[in-house]
Amino acid sequence: MKKVFTLCLFVFAMFLGNQSVVAQNSKLEAKQEINSEAADKTEALRQYVKFSKEQRNEIYTALQSYGQSKARIAANPVTEAEVAKIEKLLDDRVKSILNDEQYERYKVYIAENQ
Repeated sequence: MKKVFTLCLFVFAMFLGNQSVVAQNSKLEAKQEINSEAADKTEALRQYVKFSKEQRNEIYTALQSYGQSKARIAANPVTEAEVAKIEKLLDDRVKSILNDEQYERYKVYIAENQ
């Protein structure tokens, strides 16, 4: 009887641990997807806008932050004002990274690819 009870406790502990691992994996997968999308978009922008390595790294970071913000609001109902605020934050950050000519090319790229 003692062995059966111990076995049941072990199976229960494994079941709880498995749920924790699954939750962590889904967060990791979401983060990897955000990073992948940011990397793809950064590379496409680099080819179209022609910016430096330092600018590329800053654009990548901005796109990562944007992706994380979009992922957070996807799970919760938000107003159009909050979505517009996130879009404006990305736009302002990109504008501060790029010079005027690059920023204009960025705006053309975004308009063509939305």
